[in-house]
Amino acid sequence: MNKLSDRLNSLSSSATLAMSQKSGELKAQGVDVINLSVGEPDFNTPDHIKEAAKKAIDENYSKYSPVPGYPALRKAIVGKLKKENGLDYTITQISCSNGAKQCVCNAVLALVNPGDEVVIPAPYWVSYPEMVKLANGKPVFVSAGIDQNFKITPAQLEAVITPKTRAFILCSPSNPTGSVYNKEELAGLANVLIKHPDVIVIADEIYEHINYIGKHYSLAQYPGMKERTVIINGVSKAYAMTGWRIGFMAGPEWIIKGCNKLQGQYTSGPCSVSQKAAEAAYTTSQVEVGKMCKAFERRRDLIVKLAKDVPGFEVNIPEGAFYLFPKCCSYFGKSVNDCTITSAEDLAMFLLNDAHVACVGGTSFGDPECIRMSYATSDENIVEAIRRIKVSLAKLK
Repeated sequence: MNKLSDRLNSLSSSATLAMSQKSGELKAQGVDVINLSVGEPDFNTPDHIKEAAKKAIDENYSKYSPVPGYPALRKAIVGKLKKENGLDYTITQISCSNGAKQCVCNAVLALVNPGDEVVIPAPYWVSYPEMVKLANGKPVFVSAGIDQNFKITPAQLEAVITPKTRAFILCSPSNPTGSVYNKEELAGLANVLIKHPDVIVIADEIYEHINYIGKHYSLAQYPGMKERTVIINGVSKAYAMTGWRIGFMAGPEWIIKGCNKLQGQYTSGPCSVSQKAAEAAYTTSQVEVGKMCKAFERRRDLIVKLAKDVPGFEVNIPEGAFYLFPKCCSYFGKSVNDCTITSAEDLAMFLLNDAHVACVGGTSFGDPECIRMSYATSDENIVEAIRRIKVSLAKLK
């Protein structure tokens, strides 16, 4: 009788949320845990954005909004895309959802039929393959290790595209690696994709503004690609608004209409007050965004320097987002007392229990030789976390 659907049983639980929950349970027991597992800025939402939300409450923005979001917010997003990305959209080509996560899932569910293939570079964000499975599609992984700076090549992409390929999901700047595809690298991918007109690109650009190498580039900016690219973005990371739950997609109107139809049946429009806050985020000063990015860059430099000094870690230099993804497989097979490390997940659990530092094993991100650390925390926490990690790893023999 207690039988869940096959659809649900086919899905994996979110590894990042699971580790965050475990660290929270330890904290509740009084353990001093440093949480490097969660992809969430530790800054507060800028005051002027909060003021816009307060004003919206006073002005009674408390009713259902249109399914794709208020026209004023979509107009603000059109302005952002024009000003920052040089891309022309109309508000009918914009749809807002309860976070960028819902936008990605909407796009996958609107486009993918049972048996369709979706190409996903690995390492990948944990939810991409699960969303494809939810749509009864088939995830097709293209692996790029630390020796490639976790970025796939055009030749690798070309090799996996088949007549069944329906979509290609690209996250740049990347979660979990922090890698950023530059202008030339994206041009190479675009040159492959342009030969396969039935393949739709889902471009997850949620970390667009946390970029340490200069200008952000999108596949939608290349000739012939805008008409078959769905840009996914939102306010969570750049504006420290994770809990406000506002993401958006920009793309061909036929896809946006399909996603609106889907969203209209299972969530309707996103939170009214959050939309007014997001509108302020896009239409007012961007100074705080720059300040947060500078802080993340300083922390990036700090954690890279310290992690390079951890014996057995292989570390690259992330170019964006706020994650470090060190290769740690040199510890596989080592043990202390009755604890033997056989995987990155074992190592992450050992570090949680012994060092009281929460990281996430890389298997659920598509690279079982790495662990993910978020440096969206204070400099002091970063220094102490790496110190603890070194002490604990030295116990493994």
